Amino acid sequence: MAEQKSSYTYEEILTCSHGDMFGPGNAQLPLPPMLMIDRIRMISESGGEHDKGHIRAEYDITPDRWFFPCHFEGDPVMPGCLGLDALWQLTGFYLGWLGEPGKGRAISTGEVKFTGQITPETKLVEYEIDFRNVRRGRLVLGIADGLVKADGEVVFTAKDLKVALFKDS
Repeated sequence: MAEQKSSYTYEEILTCSHGDMFGPGNAQLPLPPMLMIDRIRMISESGGEHDKGHIRAEYDITPDRWFFPCHFEGDPVMPGCLGLDALWQLTGFYLGWLGEPGKGRAISTGEVKFTGQITPETKLVEYEIDFRNVRRGRLVLGIADGLVKADGEVVFTAKDLKVALFKDS
């Protein structure tokens, strides 16, 4: 396993996408274009609203991002599901970062509220995840709340994000 750091660059995040950060069969981020994270500014096992750990990450928006031309033609907006996926990506990354074995899979989320949108004029998306619980047993499960900001303004929140790690049998 790689050294546990408190922040990660895009190049370091890509090593996780290739499966090299946490080792074979363990947590892995998707490759671009599905990778919705450019950098992890801070990751910690303590802190956050529930003092169970938190992550702060960013994603740079440019008008040429792949999703704008197709969602929606003439009215481009980043699909909310991509922001939600980023929150799941970071939740799974956190479990691997803790040293827990297994492949990450999004399980569910509770309430999701959209209050804004991400458009080609947006410059920076920020993700904030506060962990409520990490269950360790036969199944490793991360439970967290997250929010997405566009240029500093909250555009949606998600409660009860759940990601589990599954071990090959």
